[in-house]
Amino acid sequence: MPGIYLAAILASAAGVLLLDRRWRLAAWHAPARTAIAVGVGTAFFLAWDAVGIAAGVFVKGDSPLLLGVDLAPHLPLEEPVFLAFLSYLALVAWSGAMRLTARRKTDAAPLRSEEAR
Repeated sequence: MPGIYLAAILASAAGVLLLDRRWRLAAWHAPARTAIAVGVGTAFFLAWDAVGIAAGVFVKGDSPLLLGVDLAPHLPLEEPVFLAFLSYLALVAWSGAMRLTARRKTDAAPLRSEEAR
């Protein structure tokens, strides 16, 4: 069924967006920086794909799940959408990990001061 892969990517992105909104990790914390980071990440990975396609390493397989729209040879429409999702997911995961690490350090600080007494 054409479009299932794109729908899965968009549904996953919506889930990450909801997590981001709930804890204000990336786009709701710093929207401009998030947009720039996702844009740069997507551009980097598209350039990586272009090099891989030119070298013959990356080829588009036949799948009934793809829409069938190619932006370039061996570059389906779903690829830049996936790369943007990947960049955004990495940013949200990194921001969440940094916040969790900072919280654990803050929560552990009183315990350390009590041990010193």
